[in-house]
Amino acid sequence: MTLPTDYLTYPKRGYGQDIDRYSWRQGDQRTPIYWPGGKTVAALIVIPLEFFMLNPSGKPFKHPGAMVTPYPDLRHYTSRDYGNRVGVFRLLKALKAAGLKATFAVNAVLLEKKRPLIEAVLADGHEIAAHGWDTDSIHWGGIEPEIEATYVTQTREAFKAAGLSPRTWLSPARQQSEKTPDLIQAAGFDICLDWESDSVPWPMATVSGPLTCVPLANELDDRKLLIDQRQSEAEWRNQILAARDLLVEEGPRYGGQVLSFTLTPYVSGLPFRLWAVREVFAALASDNQVWSATAQEIADAAS
Repeated sequence: MTLPTDYLTYPKRGYGQDIDRYSWRQGDQRTPIYWPGGKTVAALIVIPLEFFMLNPSGKPFKHPGAMVTPYPDLRHYTSRDYGNRVGVFRLLKALKAAGLKATFAVNAVLLEKKRPLIEAVLADGHEIAAHGWDTDSIHWGGIEPEIEATYVTQTREAFKAAGLSPRTWLSPARQQSEKTPDLIQAAGFDICLDWESDSVPWPMATVSGPLTCVPLANELDDRKLLIDQRQSEAEWRNQILAARDLLVEEGPRYGGQVLSFTLTPYVSGLPFRLWAVREVFAALASDNQVWSATAQEIADAAS
C-alpha cells in the first residue's frame, strides 16, 4: 500500500522540537544560574490539596486519584479525605521540624471547605499556589475555549475572595490545552508548574507576556512511584537523594538546578511512610548545597 504524499508532512516540525512556546536549547548551552548563598540545588516540594468528588464525570479522562469503583466509591473517597484531614498535617509537622518550605497547590473549591487547613499552611510560611478549580475540571486540547476560560477566571476569583493572590499555577492532572498558558498568564499567574522540559526555570511565550516555567519532576512523584509503580518507600527515598547528589555533582559545570518532587497527603501522609519523608527532609535540611525554596522564590531568583 502506498502512503499519501502528505503523510510525513507536519506543519509544526521545527529545529530541536515541535512547539514554539519556548526556544530549544541543550542543557550545556544555557547560562548557569546561581542560587542564593551559592547553593547548587533548589529543593522544591509541592504538596497538592485536591478535591475528589464521589461522582466525577471522567471527561475527557479521570484525574489520577479519582474514584475507581461505581458510585458511591467510599473506599477511595475517604482515603483522599483522610489526606486532607490527617495526612497533610503530618507533612506540615515534618516540614516544620526540618525547617523546610513547600508550595501547596490548592484546588479553588477547597478554599472555603478547608479554611483551617489553608490558615495552617499560611501560618507556617509556605506558598499557596492555584491548582485549578477541582479535579474534574480538566484542561485539554478538545475543551471549548469559553469553558476553559471560565475555569481559570473562577479559580482566580475564588482565591481573591479568600484574600489570596497566588502567582503560581498547577493545572489539575498537570494537563493543558494549547491556550492554557495564555489564559493563566492573562489572569495573573506568571509561574507554571505543569512543564518539566529542563532542570532550571525558563520563560514561556504567551500572548500577554512571559510565563516562568519552574520544573516539577513527575518521575519523583510519590503517587507515581509508590502507588503506580509499586516501589518501596526506601527506593523512593533513595531516588530523591540520588537526584540531589547528581545535581550537586553537576554544580561546577551547570550551575544551580532544581530538585523537585510531589508529596501527596493521602500517599506520603500515611503513618507507615512518614519515616521515609522525615529521612528525605533531614537529608535536604542538613545539606549545605541545598536551598529549600518555594516555586515563587525559585522563579524570582532565576529571573
